[in-house]
Amino acid sequence: MNTNVDLLGKTLAQIADLTKVADAIKDGLKDQATSLNGDKVFEGEMFKATVIEADRKVVDYKSMLKDLGVSDETIRKYTSVTAVFSVKTTSR
Repeated sequence: MNTNVDLLGKTLAQIADLTKVADAIKDGLKDQATSLNGDKVFEGEMFKATVIEADRKVVDYKSMLKDLGVSDETIRKYTSVTAVFSVKTTSR
């Protein structure tokens, strides 16, 4: 048995729990900031949080290349492949 695997699993579970808490707090701050005359800056005793709005632009390259008539062969020519390793951790 590898105790590092159990430590990893416990750590990832704690991170998941803490992420849920942080996301809920962020959602509450965003709700307050986007309400009518809502504050964008929130001050605590030790930290300050600022809600920032930004526009995200995403290009649908797959549709664009299809509309432009780019062949699958040309796409493969300009596509790089890199090996990626990950560790999947599940409870037993």
